[in-house]
Amino acid sequence: MRLKNKICIVTGGGDGIGRATAVKFAEEGAVVAVADINEKAIEETVNIIKQKGNMAEGFKVDVTQKDQINEMVSKIMENYKRIDVLVNNAGIVKDAQLYKMSDEQFEQVINVNLKGVYLCTRAVIDIMISQNSGVILNTSSIVGLYGNFGQTNYAASKAALIGMTRTWAKELGRKGIRCNAVCPGFIATPILKSMPEKVLLTMEEKVPMRRLGKPEEVANVFAFLASDEASYVNGAIVEVSGGLII
Repeated sequence: MRLKNKICIVTGGGDGIGRATAVKFAEEGAVVAVADINEKAIEETVNIIKQKGNMAEGFKVDVTQKDQINEMVSKIMENYKRIDVLVNNAGIVKDAQLYKMSDEQFEQVINVNLKGVYLCTRAVIDIMISQNSGVILNTSSIVGLYGNFGQTNYAASKAALIGMTRTWAKELGRKGIRCNAVCPGFIATPILKSMPEKVLLTMEEKVPMRRLGKPEEVANVFAFLASDEASYVNGAIVEVSGGLII
């Protein structure tokens, strides 16, 4: 098992890519802290993990709230004395074309997708520095690389994560901490269920592999990057998109 006895936090772990990542990490031997704002989703993810005989603990956390993040980190340290991996996966979308976008839509996405990553990482970084080890993994997006119609706020947040990832890789590599980002493309997560079938078919047609990705396919990449198998991978921006360029 690649993550045996590792203590890992997955934000946005209640559903989609976050849930798949939490389940994968637990299967690889990690103790997983499932952080999400949705209590029911947290419970479902934790139950899936425990039913397989693996270890997980749930935390209701709004990643824009520093006190909630710090409380979770304090409890994890009290119980396990270390934190090995942080997966910054929590994110939201509030799409609109620029001329229709409200200030509130812009600020909400930046606060969750960007400031939330900063706050969560800031909460664990002193611990990782004291350990002289740790892995930070950020969920960016191909939208952060190429932009996308109607996603000014989302594209800005995900592009900024790429810059943060590379900066942290330079700052923290000498302290034994690796930082990488994954850029998913069109992934079949619950957020797509509300989309018309015609739109989904159009999305599939844009992908050279002619299908949407599975959350598990992103989780597999996270598991590799979190493991010692990726011990010399630092500052990497990994696309998991089936070859899609928007």
